[in-house]
Amino acid sequence: MVTPPPPEAADDAAPGDEVGLDPAVVARALAALDGGDADAVRAIARELHYSELAQLFGLIRPESRVDLVDALRPVFPAEIIPQLDEALRDEVAGQLGTDDLARALANLDTDDALYLIDGLEETKRNQVLLAIPRAIRAQIEEGLAFPEDSAGRLMQRDVVAVPAHWDVGTCIDYLRRGQDLPDDFYDLFVVDQRHRPIGWVPLDKFVRAQRATRISDLQETDFEPIQADMEQALVARMFKDRDLTSAPVVDAGGRLIGTITIDDVVDVIESEAEGGLMRLSGVAGSDVHAPVLSTARLRSAWLLVNLCTAFLAASVIGLFEASIAKVVALAVLMPICASMGGNAGTQALTVAVRALATGQLSAANAARIVVKEGIVGSLNGFLFAILTGAAAWLWFQDPAIGLCIGAAMMINLIVAGIAGVTTPIVLDRFGIDPAPSSAVILTTVTDVTGFFAFLGLATLFVL
Repeated sequence: MVTPPPPEAADDAAPGDEVGLDPAVVARALAALDGGDADAVRAIARELHYSELAQLFGLIRPESRVDLVDALRPVFPAEIIPQLDEALRDEVAGQLGTDDLARALANLDTDDALYLIDGLEETKRNQVLLAIPRAIRAQIEEGLAFPEDSAGRLMQRDVVAVPAHWDVGTCIDYLRRGQDLPDDFYDLFVVDQRHRPIGWVPLDKFVRAQRATRISDLQETDFEPIQADMEQALVARMFKDRDLTSAPVVDAGGRLIGTITIDDVVDVIESEAEGGLMRLSGVAGSDVHAPVLSTARLRSAWLLVNLCTAFLAASVIGLFEASIAKVVALAVLMPICASMGGNAGTQALTVAVRALATGQLSAANAARIVVKEGIVGSLNGFLFAILTGAAAWLWFQDPAIGLCIGAAMMINLIVAGIAGVTTPIVLDRFGIDPAPSSAVILTTVTDVTGFFAFLGLATLFVL
């Protein structure tokens, strides 16, 4: 029989239902931590996959996280560190200390170790690097020399490379003796005498071949090496378009220096999707575990911009203050038009931002997409103009008000559709990230258009 979680652990355990970690496990871990039973904590940790253990770090109280790190310190599983969000990574790294953190990072793949090292404060980074074995430190320092968000930062330095004149038997013997092979690999890369990739052999094809078969007879040449300075988003797109599981990475001279595998690309895709969603909402990143003041400061910047644009929309309403004072129905109905325009524009905006990120929207088809969204806005505008106009007519028993809000609705939905596409296109053309800024601009456009169209038409035809 499962013991229910104690009352003080209920808040910590509840999220487990959502993330897949059994609340009973969270309760057991909290009970062991509260009781100071480090052996029990380590036993629970051995039962969990490293991703589940990372979830546990996020679900328990901050003071319990300190006890969890101390309990796991002698056998701290390095694999959980990349799974933690930024705030938790910094917290855990600070609690581990230089030596324990260096020992944990030395057990990670070079790409994961590089990612974590890069996120440390400079002084802490230098201390940790000095504590890491020299060979691993050299690989990490070489990785840090590549641009941020480039393939060079994403790749693993350990790679399986063989010459074309070897046979399968020689390769098998080499792999069995190999000391510096990656933990997981999917392909063998064939290199020439200058260590430049000239082909690749899928692992499934390799293991089915006879020992006497030459690698040159197995290799496939339909591949394109990834340049070390290529953007990670482009790498992810290449993997998606070509259904790759791994790909070689080359330096400026074309020499093989590493490999990128599908698990690394999945992280990039998740990061890009999450980052786009966060920026679209004006949030810097996942701040569930970030300090209160830091979270408030980061969010306040876009709220301030939004406040300024709200005053702009309010100033449009102020132009028609006399009209609103004479016809109260205008004050009741005007938010409907602006709200519908905002929602319609957000639909188009979301599609456009994603299309830009995935390469589905470019200068080649931008005009066609803008026209399409204009037509969609016209169709929806006509439909909701009839519905809204009829409802307003029946509500206030005034056909002129119904016609005005119907016409304003159609105008605003057309403008919203076009603005939802053109805003991110224009921002992207000028090198500005469209995700964080498009929403604010779009809201201003739809609010101003909606208010001005409805109140302007009402002033002309109702009054």
